[in-house]
Formats: sequence, C-alpha cells, structure tokens
Amino acid sequence: MMESIAEQALKEAQKYADIVEIFVEKEESLQLDLQLDHIDFAKEDSTLGLGIRVIIDSKMGFSYTSDLEEIEIAVKRAVSNSKANEKDENFVLAEPGNYSNIKGTYDSKFNSMEVEDAINFAQSMLDTVMEEKCESTSGGFSTGLAESFILNSNGVESKNISTGFGGYIAVNAEKDGEKSTAYDSISSCFMDIDPEKLAKHVCQIAKNSIGGESVETKDMDVVLDYHAAAGLLGTFISAINADNVQRGRSILADKVGEEVFSPNVSIFDDGTLENGLLSSRCDGEGTPSEKTTLVENGILKGFIYDLYTAHKGKTSSTGNGSRSFAETPSVGPSNLVLEFTKQRDLSELKDAILVTDVLGAHTANPISGDFSVEANNAFIIQDGEIKAPVKKAMLSGNIFDSLKSSEKIKSPVRQYGSFVIPKILAHDLRVVG
Repeated sequence: MMESIAEQALKEAQKYADIVEIFVEKEESLQLDLQLDHIDFAKEDSTLGLGIRVIIDSKMGFSYTSDLEEIEIAVKRAVSNSKANEKDENFVLAEPGNYSNIKGTYDSKFNSMEVEDAINFAQSMLDTVMEEKCESTSGGFSTGLAESFILNSNGVESKNISTGFGGYIAVNAEKDGEKSTAYDSISSCFMDIDPEKLAKHVCQIAKNSIGGESVETKDMDVVLDYHAAAGLLGTFISAINADNVQRGRSILADKVGEEVFSPNVSIFDDGTLENGLLSSRCDGEGTPSEKTTLVENGILKGFIYDLYTAHKGKTSSTGNGSRSFAETPSVGPSNLVLEFTKQRDLSELKDAILVTDVLGAHTANPISGDFSVEANNAFIIQDGEIKAPVKKAMLSGNIFDSLKSSEKIKSPVRQYGSFVIPKILAHDLRVVG
C-alpha cells in the first residue's frame, strides 16, 4: 500500500519537476496513562501521511498531506512553494545505496497487542508498588509500530519498519513522616520489558532516599546513573550536529583531529546497532544507515550529517537525516554509543556520590557545555559502599571537561533515548550541599 501511494505521488510530481522525493509514513500506537493508583485513560491511534519534496532550479519546495485524496493538491503546493524559495545548490536528494538488514528492531507481538495487554502491564506495576508499600503518583505504558517508505527520482527505494515498547512509573515512599520520590522508565524494540522489575527498582530507590545527610560543598567524584548521564550528555548531541558546526554553534567546530576527550573514550553514532531503539535500514532521506566514528580514543573524528549539511561541507551524509512525513529532513542522531577502555568498580571508590537522576539538564548551555543541576536520588559512597542518601545537593561542571577524564563504572550497557551507555564516573564535579 505504501509503495503504491509513493509511486502515485512520484508520477504526479514528475509532471512538474525532474527532481522529486516522496516520503510515506505510517504509525500505529497504543498508549495508557496512570494517575496516582488508577488507570486514567488508554487510547489507540494511527496515522498515514506523505511528504513531497521537489527541487526546481535549485529551489526546494515541500508539502505534506494525510489525506490520500489530495495527493495532486499536495504536489501542486510543493511546486508552488519552491517558487517562493531562494536558490541553494546544497539541496540534493539521496542516490541509491546498499541497505543492510538491521536486526532486532521489529517484534511481531505488536500485531496481537490489545488494550487489555496494556492494562495488565500497568496493573502489574501498580500491584508491585502496593506490595512494596509505596504510592504511585504517575506511570504508563506505550507501544508503537513505525513504517516508512522513501522513493525518489534518483532511483532510491527503501522501506523501514520498527516497533517500540515502553513503560514508566513514579512513586512516593514514606517512613516516620518523611517522604521521598523516585522515577524510572524502560524501553525496548521488543515486548520483553518487565513491569514488576521496573516497579520494584523504583520503589527501592524511593525508600532508600528517605531522610538523608547533608554533604560538604567541594569537588567530588560523581557516579552518574543512566538517567543522570543521558541528561547531562544531551549537550553533546548539539556539538556533533553538522548544522550547528557550520553555524558556529559548536565548541568542537574546529577541533577535528585533536584530542578533545580522554584517550579512554570513544563515541559512535550507530544507525545499524542490533536492538537499537533508533536503528533503521536508511535515514529519512534514503541514505543507508551506518556506524559513524565521532570520537576515537579521545580524538575527534567528525560529525553527523544529513544530505544538505554534507553537500555544504563537501563531504558525505552519515545517514542522519531525521524527519517525519510532515517535516523536511534535519540532522539528528541515531544510537549514540559511548565506549570506555578504563573500568572502575563502585567498591573502589573512597569518597564519591551516586546520582540517579538530575533535574534541570535542559538548562545546560548547548554551546559551552556548562551545567548546574539538582541531584535527584543521590547517595553518599564511602570506602566502596553506599552509606546514606543525600539530603539535597546541586551539581555543576562542564560536560566536555568531564569527558576528558571520565571512566566506566562496571555496569550493564543500556539505552536511554539516543544514548547507549554504562554508568559513568565523572571526576571533580562541583557538589554543592
């Protein structure tokens, strides 16, 4: 069906333009939300739409529609839009390439998912929270199927299909009149997520966080748990985005070939990663997905590009053209994998704190990398053991400076958003008690 829609639209658009791209996208989703200790609502949704890009005299026009009866109108709108835009020789479309079959991104169980399955997942979390003598404040379950098909006048023809499943829960714990909260989430391409395990983990963090001790204001070693690490690493995405580099908005702009981080650190953008939440055969422009080395043993090797920024920078796209049918492509990450050659065990740490999550990571300076955030569910580590919760603390530092000395804490590698990471040990962050 998607293929025939794309072929119809391409044929119509080629009446007006020689350079044409059709992007068809279909999404199905099931979402359930919790409020306090009850199910608030559940809904199923589906969308189908197409985006049309034409390039006429180096001017790009774009239009989209979710009404398949209006393909002809959408084509004419794209052509009309091109006339209003300025010439730009950097507008190009993808050429045919070799597409790999990506493993671990589709679970056929999605096809038999019912609202009842979502209710059972959520109820299992709620029951576990009650068993743990905690109180649920919010939570949810969602699952989705995403399919896309791209066809262009250069001969590109490629299809992506993936599924996703996710759950989250937030709880309160109370003891002797003192309260604490905690939150966590889990995501997978497969329906292999465990609601009881997730809820037990969150309740344990909340109960362990009750009370707490004040910490001295000083520079300390900080163990960043997955959520905390992913939150603070968000500014790195801006720095390796070629559009920001070309606009002078990246601190790494003129540092290719230089040692920017510790020789212990390597970073990759891998759109082919098995089981990766953001893996696909190709990006939103039809460029084959690939594993791009961004940092190798501390040396900056390059950035992520879509076709426009690649042509502008006289290089090749890295397969990072991100989009929906209602948007034109822009540079976006796939799975950002951080690897470390040095590993420490938490038992080796003499004086440190463990931070489960941070509040305010979005306020970090996207250019300089400076941050000042509140440490959530933080714990004092002394002589290799977690001794007590931290009453209240702020963390400040610079994410780029931190990566000049960071190490891996022995832990499983997990994916949160774009980041595929272990727990990370950052040295000499400012802890304000």
